[in-house]
Amino acid sequence: MGTLRDLQYALQEKIEELRQRDALIDELELELDQKDELIQKLQNELDKYRSVIRPATQQVQKHSELQEQQRTKRQAISAEPTAFDIQELSHVTLPFNPKSAQSKDLIKEAILDNDFMKNLELSQIQEIVDCMYPVEYSKDSCIIKEGDVGSLVYVMEDGKVEVTKEGLKLCTMGPGKVFGELAILYNCTRTATVKTLTNVKLWAIDRQCFQTIMMRTGLIKHAEYMEFLKSVPTFHGLPEEILSKLGDVLEETHYEDGDYIIRQGARGDTFFIISKGKVTVTREDAASQETVYLRSLGKGDWFGEKALQGNQISCLNTDLITLSTFINCWSYKHLIGGLEDVSSKGSEDAEAKAKYEAENAFFFNLHLSDFNIIDTLGVGGFGRVELVQLKSDEYKTFAMKILKKRHIVDTRQQEHIRSEKLIMQEAHSDFITVQTFKDSKYLYMLHEACLEESCGPIPETRGSFDDSTTRFYTACVVEAFAYLHSKGIIYRDLKPENLILDHRGDFGFAKKIGFGKKTWTFCGTPEYVAPEIILNKGHDISADYWSLGILMYELLTGSPPFSGPDPMKTYNIILRGIDMIEFPKKITKNAANLIKKLCRDTPSERLGNLKNGVKDIQKHKWFEGFNWEGLRKGTLTPPSSPVTSATDTSNFDSFPEDNEDPPPDDNSGWDGDF
Repeated sequence: MGTLRDLQYALQEKIEELRQRDALIDELELELDQKDELIQKLQNELDKYRSVIRPATQQVQKHSELQEQQRTKRQAISAEPTAFDIQELSHVTLPFNPKSAQSKDLIKEAILDNDFMKNLELSQIQEIVDCMYPVEYSKDSCIIKEGDVGSLVYVMEDGKVEVTKEGLKLCTMGPGKVFGELAILYNCTRTATVKTLTNVKLWAIDRQCFQTIMMRTGLIKHAEYMEFLKSVPTFHGLPEEILSKLGDVLEETHYEDGDYIIRQGARGDTFFIISKGKVTVTREDAASQETVYLRSLGKGDWFGEKALQGNQISCLNTDLITLSTFINCWSYKHLIGGLEDVSSKGSEDAEAKAKYEAENAFFFNLHLSDFNIIDTLGVGGFGRVELVQLKSDEYKTFAMKILKKRHIVDTRQQEHIRSEKLIMQEAHSDFITVQTFKDSKYLYMLHEACLEESCGPIPETRGSFDDSTTRFYTACVVEAFAYLHSKGIIYRDLKPENLILDHRGDFGFAKKIGFGKKTWTFCGTPEYVAPEIILNKGHDISADYWSLGILMYELLTGSPPFSGPDPMKTYNIILRGIDMIEFPKKITKNAANLIKKLCRDTPSERLGNLKNGVKDIQKHKWFEGFNWEGLRKGTLTPPSSPVTSATDTSNFDSFPEDNEDPPPDDNSGWDGDF
């Protein structure tokens, strides 16, 4: 016979072959790690030589280059909030516009063919189809004009249009195409012109309706999941914020009648809650080998909880289900406990409190007339940042942010400015001081003067940072995030331009949301926006950790991983995910690993947002050997250009004087609340 023996022998040969292959892979990986280390050492040496050579050449080039083209700060964007109260969204009646089955199919296919809108859930797409209303244009009409503010997205049903940008033809479009989709994300100017070549029939939906659909879908589903979780004894006693996190990782899966979900004896790592349908639970009798009926389960019932407790061997068969939701065991283990000490975070001792109270008293007694303007540190759409000196003490200098009231009102940023003031006043940090003033034209925010070198945007002469420098800046951001997040504050505008040593940058988009809560404002810098913000799913502190990964990549390479010719293309690239990005060889294996763990598409899976919080980032291999305690105590030597005095602005670009006519007197509702 010998058949079984031959098979066993062949199996052993195969096992030995695989073992040898694994050993070879281990050797190659070790060799690769050694080569990575050698490359990094050579890169560090190269950076050292550049740092010696660069000052001699850069100083000659710097002034002429900056006069030709000043460093430009990438503009962050912010959407106005929906007109509806978030708590009332589930009761809002959406407009329904009847249409033929053919039109419905055309709209749905067009959406699924669009790079952005194909990422929406099918239920959301169906609601968009129902809400779209008809629009018609005659030949030679202008549907969208470049530079105009828009709020509509269109689907073409009949006719043909031409798309131009800056007078140049880009393409023509016919039926079944979506255009204008950026306008439904936030209030923006159109990036191209669309004119009709024939009579056309379109379907349209506005931003408010679209955002209502997106937000409502998530809120209703999350509320339903929370009710499921609260009904399960396994989760009794868990804080609301933990349940909210678990609700975020619940996933839906569909089964047909008669499908097996769990087989007796199989290893399982999933906990199921039935949201629709019926499950039959059976056990196979060991003696008779007959299937024994145990019970039936329906909506709201659960099974598989032992997998969450580490007992992964199933003893049940389940079938006859049409729909269930589930929690993966990995998500459960990595999320539970992440917020148990949240109430104790950010507490300050009596000595520190007294120090901050004394500082507040000092700043409270200051007036605008107590300062002299020394130099301009920065210019933006909001206004200017001036270096100011206290008249009574020439060694005390501050950064004075001067904002135009009219610009704030025109761009509907009142709440952002109020939020920035309140957050910075609440943040009792050695790195943050703030006092505010106002007059009939401007608002003034007084900050600590941070004259050390900003790390961005990275100029062409620098190219990028080495691992060591990037590690220092990244660690500073991690510490800043740990402090802000402990107070329930998300930052939302991380980028190199906002990093200044010993300062936490611009707090215009920071927001206090509390713990286990979300916010839906579309804001941030396009290259740094997280997927859940783009898809209007609601976001929390996990969006900051996404942007931390983007920052690391940009500091190491000189450019962000996701970038397109316009914001919409950038967002589409982001939605494809970090795994679609080819990392340059100069990013080491450990750095790439950390970036990818920070930029996971699913917020609940991002490093920094798991059970151990920022400790997971601090203990990552890329930070191995980093002196975190020295950073906190300020004893760690920073990789920056030193300043010689309290008025030394050599680390900043030169800016022209402000010759713009001041805005007209306009208190704009700001009196008494700033």
